[in-house]
Amino acid sequence: MSFVSSVFPSATILGYPRIGDRRQLKRALESLWAGRSNADEFAATTHQLRAATRERLAARGLGRDDSSIPESFSWYDQVLDAAVTFGVIPDRFRSLDWSGDLVGAYSTVARGVGDDAPLEMTKWFNTNYHYLVPEVDESTPFVLNPTLVTSLVDEARAQGFVTRPTIVGPVTFLALSKAATSASTGFDPLSRLDELVGVYVELLAVLVERGVQWVQLDEPALVSENLSVDATALEQAFVAAYARLTSADARPNILVTAPFASLGALAEPVLNSGVEAVAVDLVHGDLPAAVPDGVTLVAGVVNGRNVWRCDLDQARRVLEGVHAGSVAVSTSTSLQHVPHTVADEPTLDPTLASWLAFADEKISEVVTLARGLTQGWDAVASELDDARTVLAARAAAPGVTVPHVRERVAGITHADLARTTIDGKRASIASRVAQQQERLQLPPLPTTTIGSFPQTADIRRARAQWTRGDLTDADYQVQMRTEIERVIRLQEDLGLDVLVHGEAERNDMVQYFAEHLDGFVVTENGWVQSYGSRCTRPSIQWGDVSRPAPITTQWATYAQSLTPKPVKGMLTGPVTIMAWSFIREDLPLAETAKQIGLALRDEVGDLEAANIAVIQVDEPALRELLPLKKADHKDYLDWSVSSFRLATTGVRPDTQIHTHLCYSEFNDIIDAIDHLGADVTSIEAARSRMEVLGALAVSGFGRGVGPGIYDIHSPRVPSVEELAELLDLAVRSVRPELLWVNPDCGLKTRGYDETVASLRNLVQAAHDVRAHVAVTA
Repeated sequence: MSFVSSVFPSATILGYPRIGDRRQLKRALESLWAGRSNADEFAATTHQLRAATRERLAARGLGRDDSSIPESFSWYDQVLDAAVTFGVIPDRFRSLDWSGDLVGAYSTVARGVGDDAPLEMTKWFNTNYHYLVPEVDESTPFVLNPTLVTSLVDEARAQGFVTRPTIVGPVTFLALSKAATSASTGFDPLSRLDELVGVYVELLAVLVERGVQWVQLDEPALVSENLSVDATALEQAFVAAYARLTSADARPNILVTAPFASLGALAEPVLNSGVEAVAVDLVHGDLPAAVPDGVTLVAGVVNGRNVWRCDLDQARRVLEGVHAGSVAVSTSTSLQHVPHTVADEPTLDPTLASWLAFADEKISEVVTLARGLTQGWDAVASELDDARTVLAARAAAPGVTVPHVRERVAGITHADLARTTIDGKRASIASRVAQQQERLQLPPLPTTTIGSFPQTADIRRARAQWTRGDLTDADYQVQMRTEIERVIRLQEDLGLDVLVHGEAERNDMVQYFAEHLDGFVVTENGWVQSYGSRCTRPSIQWGDVSRPAPITTQWATYAQSLTPKPVKGMLTGPVTIMAWSFIREDLPLAETAKQIGLALRDEVGDLEAANIAVIQVDEPALRELLPLKKADHKDYLDWSVSSFRLATTGVRPDTQIHTHLCYSEFNDIIDAIDHLGADVTSIEAARSRMEVLGALAVSGFGRGVGPGIYDIHSPRVPSVEELAELLDLAVRSVRPELLWVNPDCGLKTRGYDETVASLRNLVQAAHDVRAHVAVTA
């Protein structure tokens, strides 16, 4: 056995934003998909983006030739990268041109084509990043195609860099995979581990030939207790896999990363696995008890998932508590979860901006801590003093603590969390269903959408002009009302039963509310990748939260005035506002959730007072924030469910409360979903072909439910037959009188042609299934 001998750098990060500071990757992908550019132009754009990133990281203090810069770029998704690299391609896509038009074939797997559905999409552990789920069966051929990895290594060396290839590790890859539909009953993808590891060994040899010193294998599955694989099986899989990887005849040094939580009992086998370095998350996890000689502990003391400046004194104390012969300083996770730089936010209040650290600033914090660790803390005394000053100023700033908000939270009682009648008695589910049906007069299998409709260039232009002051309030109101009326008339034409106003006035389902709530601020260029070409700008919660004025009522009431059909009031729930924002860390999450819940309770009350009969409070991130350790589940589910109930239980029994959940595995929190108390819950289900239905059936879920049948994250137009087939599957698990028909998610990112065609098919499928399904009263 031989491998490259190299000391691990004293400062590093585990990944960097790959979308570009002006979303260059998003624009390049969408231009390629739309046919406005070709593969050569796409390659040139992404090459420039990667080259600029390497220079940017070197300028912040990471080394050009010491492997401290991770090669973490991806065209779309790191899990899809691994699937393509190791040949884990579904049969329906094997005939694509994998040796020639690689980006075209790659994009097709991500997005689907014709009748061939894309890979399922779900959340990456407890983050808002979505990955594509590999499909594996007993005969899936594992064949090395190293191009995605080696092209980056070669490109970096030509630029004068020795970087660190970053790849999803084999245990995590298979632990996150699903059994293909062709697999036999009970097949476990992890049973193919030894074969897959053999292909990883081939890749390691290829990397050594190219002069790679270190390779990073990401194994976050090791910290999660929310997977279908238990800890004992994970440990056995890891030990077996890495015994083979570390004994490979030719390989680089191996860094294993375990972000997002503590390794716990797996720390000992991971640290003793024969790898040369292990990265642990010391923001969200604990220090391992002991580190063997010859292993570098890569200490993740700078938070890679939030935007607040690091408490350098606290990080120093953690670093000084590490008992290891070799220690390196790092971020806790990849920086792909935060924006590029605070320096690109000219409109932020300078005082507030001084409290923040985005990706570039976090690299500087890592470099500072590494210098203090290696040269002595006196060498960074001024940086430590500056951090102390900023943290103290932030704690004392007006608005961080607001007495009347704290007093209102302290006054919450159990009665505030229950649906009651006018005389204060508890309203049963059965009585609410009867009163709501009398008010709404809905047919069996009622059809609706999740909320947003496509946002056209004209809508975005008008909103941007109004924001800049180039469009008067009156003109803006006219344009938005014109669009709302168009969307209402379209839905009436399509035959939908419960309508939405389309959310033309909203830039983002969280940012829109953050802009109208005290305690939040929004950024101008703070984009992060959600999936593929989809980017979001998370808002920043810096202080106590309250609602100074109504937010949505005028739009909902105008839409309702246009039609006799019910129009949903549309709100984003407290947990999702928190999950998709950068939340303060100086207050328990449960307290922030109560503050937001009370603000939304006021908004729900205004909507009901305006005679809106259906109010949807979306919580797509409910499962996303579920802690990775089971011991922490109960506390989280208690406060997250309570915050939703706080927002929604003040309404009359005949007001129907909806919620929406998407792109996570919900099977293990069905009880919590039931305890939300929503009258109707819509759940993503199309890409997984209704996997959630089994859990609904087993739990005896007794509330209205709409398992999404139209996958809106693909440009495909599903046929009536395909949609009816999914509805038929739903009818077998959900009592027909409880079943709703809807897409998986909002339609904001889709075009109108595909949306109208898909919704027309959805309505027709609902009519077809109604015709042969008996629905009881």
